[in-house]
Amino acid sequence: MRIVALAGGIGGARFLRGLLAAVGPQDEITVIGNTGDDIHLYGLKVCPDLDTVMYTLGGGIHEEQGWGRTDETWSIKAEMKEYGVGPEWFGLGDRDFATHLVRSQMLTAGYTLSQVTEALCVRWKPGVRLLPMSDDRVETHVRITDEQGSRAVHFQEYWVRLHAAVDAEAIIPVGADTAKPAPGVLEAIADADVILFPPSNPVVSIGTILAVPGIREAVAAAPAPVVGLSPIIGGAPVRGMADKVLAAVGVEATAEAVALNYGAELVDGWLVDTADEGAVAAVEAGGIACRAVPLLMTDVGATAEMARAALALAEQVRK
Repeated sequence: MRIVALAGGIGGARFLRGLLAAVGPQDEITVIGNTGDDIHLYGLKVCPDLDTVMYTLGGGIHEEQGWGRTDETWSIKAEMKEYGVGPEWFGLGDRDFATHLVRSQMLTAGYTLSQVTEALCVRWKPGVRLLPMSDDRVETHVRITDEQGSRAVHFQEYWVRLHAAVDAEAIIPVGADTAKPAPGVLEAIADADVILFPPSNPVVSIGTILAVPGIREAVAAAPAPVVGLSPIIGGAPVRGMADKVLAAVGVEATAEAVALNYGAELVDGWLVDTADEGAVAAVEAGGIACRAVPLLMTDVGATAEMARAALALAEQVRK
């Protein structure tokens, strides 16, 4: 079975770990990773979502945080502070720094982001084929109004420094409209037996991937069934502040609203948590097959059961 998953950072990575536990060694998983969260810091190219997937599946993630490296130290960040060089609000540990140094050196030497990601995965052996959504530069920005007036800030500043405490007025994937899908992305979607939307942020993770011209169209036209898992349980995000960015695009923070925002032209099946069983009828009325199953990723076993439920629903709705 050839499975394609569109994934953001922590939620996507943890789901993928369960998916790997649920499938057999003969199955092939291709992950199309969000690069809209990418940021340039200290002259380095930082790809938070790609790295979170790589570290999580490769056994190097800081489990409690869900991001960054295990057994991390912070000497470089401390020295940067002594020089008065920031930003202080974004933490890059010493081990993590090495990844960004290697990536930036390779990019400067002329390699594409796809080639660099493949090279980094040689070390981490994530068990999936990890592709960036695009080799072109795309950065998600958020329009806000604060004491400085109306302005746009990088998504990382909105999420990490401001903690989404200010209302998001618009989400702008800068550069997405002129970006091209990375090599292999459209081919993987066309050849897939199943396409999955993990419980990643539907606006700034999966939504940004779909904003790259050609990707949404490829998913909609794919013969494979497309099944998504709700990142909203009981009217609130399982993790993070997805409700803030959902509000910016006029979507309620409910399992039903997220499914209907994707739409039946894109998604064939949708899983909601048992707490949202009342949403099943409304989702199905929108033309999307829906089932209620436990969706809390409490451990790998529970997450594997979620993945099996998604694959089972895919078989039921197969075109």
